[in-house]
Amino acid sequence: MAQPNPVKVLEVCRVAPPPLSPDSTTPKSLPLTFFDMLLLKFPPTQRLYFYETSHPTTTFLEVVVPKLKRSLSLTLQHYIPLAGNVTWESDYSKLIIEYVEGDTVSLTIAESDVDFYGLCSDYFREAQNFNPFLPCLVGLETRVPVLALQVTLFPNVGFSIGYVVHHGVLDGKATTMFMHSWAFICTHGEYSTLTPELTPLYDRTLIVDPSNLEMTYSNFWLGRDGPDKKSLALRDRKAPPDAMLGTFLLTQEDIENIKHGCGFGGKRSNYKNHPFTYHPLQ
Repeated sequence: MAQPNPVKVLEVCRVAPPPLSPDSTTPKSLPLTFFDMLLLKFPPTQRLYFYETSHPTTTFLEVVVPKLKRSLSLTLQHYIPLAGNVTWESDYSKLIIEYVEGDTVSLTIAESDVDFYGLCSDYFREAQNFNPFLPCLVGLETRVPVLALQVTLFPNVGFSIGYVVHHGVLDGKATTMFMHSWAFICTHGEYSTLTPELTPLYDRTLIVDPSNLEMTYSNFWLGRDGPDKKSLALRDRKAPPDAMLGTFLLTQEDIENIKHGCGFGGKRSNYKNHPFTYHPLQ
């Protein structure tokens, strides 16, 4: 017997960036590079962020959600390609990320009575329990959106923001930049200016491809689909029933022990002051 859906969808809306000003330098179209083509048909990347808050449903829908929508729209003006689609040029010769005036990002607003702290705790949980809090990236055979978002409220306890992004367009650093930019604008208001480290760079001329790897990867992926070689359809990546998810917390002392204990072939490394960095997951 099928289990009831633990999430109640309250709204599915489309969020668009503000109209671009005539002097905007953000491109509406970008070619895919060999870095992008390498991951063209990988399953979309998914992530969930959890936030504690005591807002009841009414306050959340009337105060928080409008602020999230507005700040998302303002953030997209800096990340225009995220509101666009992966598609073909008109002659089907090259793949591009294209934004057309009127393109939007799908945003689902939902509510759930699932145990909030059970989802964001540190012990092992069934990975499939997170599936209902992640949106779907729904597209056409020759046109696939870059980004979809879902905000789920756990009344009086907290809320989550889940995203799914096209892996051929965004890597972990780029999606983290986008989420930090959204948080920055949501916190500082619509007249705030993004800091340099949150401002994306779109200059593709910086990427040199003397071996034409872009074409090599393109031929590999598009040659795997038989007669329908132009299909851009992505595989779903929902967690299977037998998968488990756990969180491992490392203290500063743990990090130092790993740093000094790393070796090769079971022997302690003789290298001193080897560069080592770590970043907290947020």
